[in-house]
Amino acid sequence: MFPIRTIVVDDSAFMRKMITDILETDNKIKVIATARNGEDGIQKIKELTPDVVTMDIEMPVMDGLTALAQILNENPVPVVMLTSVFNNSANKTVKAITSGAVDFIQKPSGAISLDISKIKEEIISKVISASQVDITKLTTSIAPIELTTQRKRLSKSLIMIGTSTGGPRALQQLIQDLPKDLRSPILIVQHMPATFTKSLAERLNNLSDFHIKEAVHNEVIKERTIYIAPGDCHMKVRSFGSILKIELTSEPKISTYQPSVDILLQSVANIKGVNKLAVILTGMGNDGSEGIKLLKEKDPNVMILAESSKTAIINGMPKAAIKTNAVDYIVPINQMGEMIHALTN
Repeated sequence: MFPIRTIVVDDSAFMRKMITDILETDNKIKVIATARNGEDGIQKIKELTPDVVTMDIEMPVMDGLTALAQILNENPVPVVMLTSVFNNSANKTVKAITSGAVDFIQKPSGAISLDISKIKEEIISKVISASQVDITKLTTSIAPIELTTQRKRLSKSLIMIGTSTGGPRALQQLIQDLPKDLRSPILIVQHMPATFTKSLAERLNNLSDFHIKEAVHNEVIKERTIYIAPGDCHMKVRSFGSILKIELTSEPKISTYQPSVDILLQSVANIKGVNKLAVILTGMGNDGSEGIKLLKEKDPNVMILAESSKTAIINGMPKAAIKTNAVDYIVPINQMGEMIHALTN
């Protein structure tokens, strides 16, 4: 499976050279070509059939978003977007990763980042991770599973969702599949830097009948509202009598991820008077596994769902969750909304 044959697409000759040099410091990666814009990139992808493509968002002639759509339609290959937080790029990045890009890398200081070597390890690790993605999962139609007719019915539920790589696209589908009469609040931890989580909330809110927002410290959790943890802090739930509030913490990093799925789930484990449903979607690593174990330990009636390997772009988090033996249902993403509805109504 090595080397990972990679094409680097960027309109800056300096960035093409720097990204190529960074990637080729790892003997598992070989840059087989570079391209100066999306149009050039598409042609080289057709000719060379790479394993992974890195794609700048902002380019002349054809930008990264336009090129991504054409690549996924004509020559599907895992694409990692490179972006900055300037010129509305955060919104464009979120659109890219909800449309089929595997992941993204934030340039440290704008479109031409002279200090890009600071994120060398991130660039390498994300290209390696992207090479493990089965891109056909983006287009494969999964046959419906038969939902169990005998199941515990929950009411006054609190739904918690954790996800990482591939999550924005999965969240978009899940949320659009939720029934309009669902009243339970939903708390989401998506591994993503600050600024991008706000853009994700805004994009999902524009596509949904629910109120979707980036969570704010000390706000009361309300029905028919979906809260996304900001990308630079942990999100917890605190109980004040019958009222639940969100607590955002900037404590020293006590988890590999910030925000952390485990920290959210662990904060909910001891809360009384509310039924809990936790969902683990696509992502690298095992964040969420410790949290669901504690949830089950404190309340055996908690319901745990994990995304099926048939649809998870990266099966790390769902697989780790399933290994805990705490998962009640393994569900493809195209039926996750239906399952949540079945368990909360």
